[in-house]
Amino acid sequence: MIKLIASDLDGTLLQNGAQSLPEGVIPFIEKLSSEHGILFVAASGRQYPNLVRLFGSASRHMAFICENGSLVFYKDKLLVSHPMDKNVALTISHDILSLPGCELQISGEKTCYLIPKSERFVDRMVNHVKNDIKLLSSPEEHPEPYYKISVFEESGIAEGHGPELLERHKDKAQCTISGKAWLDCVAPDVNKGRALAELLDKLGITPEECAAFGDNYNDLEMLDAVKYGYVMDNAIDIIKSRYNFHCSDVVTAIKELLDIQE
Repeated sequence: MIKLIASDLDGTLLQNGAQSLPEGVIPFIEKLSSEHGILFVAASGRQYPNLVRLFGSASRHMAFICENGSLVFYKDKLLVSHPMDKNVALTISHDILSLPGCELQISGEKTCYLIPKSERFVDRMVNHVKNDIKLLSSPEEHPEPYYKISVFEESGIAEGHGPELLERHKDKAQCTISGKAWLDCVAPDVNKGRALAELLDKLGITPEECAAFGDNYNDLEMLDAVKYGYVMDNAIDIIKSRYNFHCSDVVTAIKELLDIQE
């Protein structure tokens, strides 16, 4: 019996760059909770306030794996916290700032901090992504633990500076390409799969009672951590080939898995 369903956001529940949920998703999540006793978990590289706003009234029925597994919230309480080593975070931050075309985002518990090179990036994070942000003059001004260091390269991170950043910092942090333009760095051994396992342990739920949905490299550990790991049809072939369950729509796949009728 399924007791928990976790889903990535961008490229999975949110398709084609969408920043709002498809119609019907919020009442569906509420129905999963009220009628089926299933906990829905949003698992994302996004910050907690962003996710709460995104899911609106459904948020009170949910848990949230944020910042690629660095933070886990349930019933508005912080359950899991894995900050980065401060010196490592500062080293990666300055490396990103030195690269042309690369923007830096530093994640705190509920606030993202920018040292922007362009107003375009600030506008994107405030008005498109809708993060709670503050501007800094240097990474050293960051006033709280460093939970995630992210680089945004609009022209494409995999074709740009992503590979060199991955190579330079692979021994100091868990660095993962998390979208066309994004690369995220968190503490070693931190990922969505570990965060999900920690949440399951606290709730007394087994992996056999769980399903998960994802589309990118930062979802792999989460998909491996459950019995039913679904990869989206829009994922690259090297990711799709690892999993037996594929789908093009999360809600439709959940209905089929649970045999939920309209």
